Amino acid sequence: MTYTVAVSGASGYAGGEILRLLANHPDIEIRTVTAHSNAGQKLVEHQPHLRSLAHLELQDTTPEILAGHDIVFLALPHGQSGQYTDALGEVPLVIDAGADHRLTSADSWNAFYGGAFHEPWAYGVPELTVNGVKQRENLRGATRIAAPGCNASTVSLSLAPGVAAGVIDASDIVTVLAVGPSGAGKSAKTNLLASEILGSANPYAVGGTHRHIPEIRQALAATGGAAASDIRISFTPVLVPMSRGILATSTAPIAPGVSDAQIRDAWESAYGDETFVHLLPEGSFPRTADVLGANTALVGLAIDRAAGRVVIVTAVDNLAKGTAGAAIQSMNIALGLAETTALSINGVAP
Repeated sequence: MTYTVAVSGASGYAGGEILRLLANHPDIEIRTVTAHSNAGQKLVEHQPHLRSLAHLELQDTTPEILAGHDIVFLALPHGQSGQYTDALGEVPLVIDAGADHRLTSADSWNAFYGGAFHEPWAYGVPELTVNGVKQRENLRGATRIAAPGCNASTVSLSLAPGVAAGVIDASDIVTVLAVGPSGAGKSAKTNLLASEILGSANPYAVGGTHRHIPEIRQALAATGGAAASDIRISFTPVLVPMSRGILATSTAPIAPGVSDAQIRDAWESAYGDETFVHLLPEGSFPRTADVLGANTALVGLAIDRAAGRVVIVTAVDNLAKGTAGAAIQSMNIALGLAETTALSINGVAP
């Protein structure tokens, strides 16, 4: 069966990455691409790397144009998806790459986003453990999927095995991320100009203000290893001069009486059979260069007994595994297709 697809926000970074991956999907026909201010222009004017889709023209983003497809991807700024999802009830599968359907708590939405709160959808990180089973089980047959925030999924994948197994103390998590500016979208912003970020590292959303914090706490609480009220995380992202990628360094105290073997076994048990999340050998740590263009999360684990903490370093491509890859991986699961279809574990080097 061939599924027809519409992609909104197709002129942006997330929309472009969704299209790049879908272009190689044997079961997908990309029929419609939409945008706002760029409507009426050729897709290739904004995504010149997508040569196989050069025939497509950007249309207006309206419910009428998005309807009538088997699958709709929404790659819109936070707070803008809900107005469309409410009107797409007849579409068999809708996948939102924005934040509008990620959070289960209206209070968290109001505190970090504001505006209308929309119902939570199946969360698109298949490898996370949710009360003893993998999240992919909740994605099978799903008709509405919320793709994750790139920082949130990176940190959640880093820490979830330790929280689920009870080998770390979730009340004292510290994570610092080196992040490429493509995660902020394609709109022109002064702080993202090359002259502002080249040769510099720039912290932002410091002091517990980043919007992905409640998403991380929600994902870690869903493991069943700690109550949401007991999860405390200090989260500091830093913009660095690389177009794509996240390198998240997360630490948490070792739980009392836990051995080194038990710690490593928690991550090995969680990810030993996973295609797209790889725990590296002891003493090895990932680079963002190793996951460029891949739907792969590489995880390095260290046990710092002197500090009494576990250190987890995780690298992902924020546009691939962090957003578009996770969306398409979840789509494959929902449709009963091979989970790996159109997704590569191999990065691009150098």
